[in-house]
Amino acid sequence: MKFFHKVRLILDMIKFEHSIFALPFAYLGAILGSLEVLGRFPTWAQIGWITLAMVGARSAAMALNRVIDRKIDARNPRTASRHIPAGLISEMFAWGFVVVSFVVLFVAAYQLNMLAVKLLPVAVFFLVLYSYTKRFTWLCHVVLGIATALGPLGGWVATTGQVDLKSLILFATVALWIGGFDVIYACQDMEFDQQEGLHSIPSRFGVRVALLISNWMHVGTALGLIALALFTQLSWIYVIGVVIAVMILVYEHSIVSADDLSRLNMAFFTMNGVLSIIVFTFSLVDVLMI
Repeated sequence: MKFFHKVRLILDMIKFEHSIFALPFAYLGAILGSLEVLGRFPTWAQIGWITLAMVGARSAAMALNRVIDRKIDARNPRTASRHIPAGLISEMFAWGFVVVSFVVLFVAAYQLNMLAVKLLPVAVFFLVLYSYTKRFTWLCHVVLGIATALGPLGGWVATTGQVDLKSLILFATVALWIGGFDVIYACQDMEFDQQEGLHSIPSRFGVRVALLISNWMHVGTALGLIALALFTQLSWIYVIGVVIAVMILVYEHSIVSADDLSRLNMAFFTMNGVLSIIVFTFSLVDVLMI
């Protein structure tokens, strides 16, 4: 019972439920890639292994980040109550969880195709690198975007065994989306980061400029979503989903300002989870009906 209690704690620590951010885009990459390249839907087995790969990758990355940042988290009033600084989970147990998660990722990739296996070191590199980037570059948000966007690209590779322009458009779109809202999220730690000598766009340029940069990153996201409609078989149903997604991005930025970050968590968690589900849902309906 103690072991399962620790598992529940570590799943809470990594915010397991927030896997919903990237999973729909990984499914989109898998389905769209299979239809574009092979002219058919992916198998249920492929979808299952992609799901395990995504869960393994995100779980490993989040747990690793918590272990690596444990001392920084302990000094930050906002994060001091996190599980490792608070003593709820030991470093050894967290490291074990990281290893198991990476094993799940490797097994899932091996079950898909050899290109997925060959590209796995690239994914692991960025998943590990992100946790260190705030120590030396304010481009840490871009690295997080790249690491997360490897999920949708991986979904494409998993079902097609190749990388092409369309898959790279999807990759760039998701990277800008994730990086953009991570910039928003980092605004709440600007003063702490400056005191600790940590790097982020808000700590380097200030909250006002950071929010403007996030704005432009999300403009890139919108353009990427539109480009997918132009370069793939997606049609008007998907475009309706894109319009709704852009409205969500606009709303997300409207409720956060340099003078008021009180609704930041709503912008970060709720709205982005809704956005990913909407884009995937409209895309799926599109390819099923057109």
